Amino acid sequence: MTEFAIILPVLVLLVFAIAQFGIVFNSYVTLTDAARAGARKAAVSRQSGDPSGQAVAAVRSSASDLNQANLTASVSSSWQPGSDVSVTATYPYSISLLGLVVKSGRLTTTTTERVE
Repeated sequence: MTEFAIILPVLVLLVFAIAQFGIVFNSYVTLTDAARAGARKAAVSRQSGDPSGQAVAAVRSSASDLNQANLTASVSSSWQPGSDVSVTATYPYSISLLGLVVKSGRLTTTTTERVE
């Protein structure tokens, strides 16, 4: 019983850490997929009135699981056929265990596609 009382807090802390890491990893996968969707939209929207705006809208709609107020997306390209378009998306994260923030920062991902 004494050994269990000593080990239990460590095990509970480990389980909470694994859960927090899973939440951050899910946010990263969602963010990466959103950047890919935005880059694809930008690659085929060269002749529209606002290709950058359409790409950012595609990122936001694809990342609907994330808090939209904290999501930022940027698009860079010369919009010439055959050139590259890069979409960068960022989202903040924090890993907290029992109310203490252990690690925080920003998740960033960039996807590049060729303009059609």
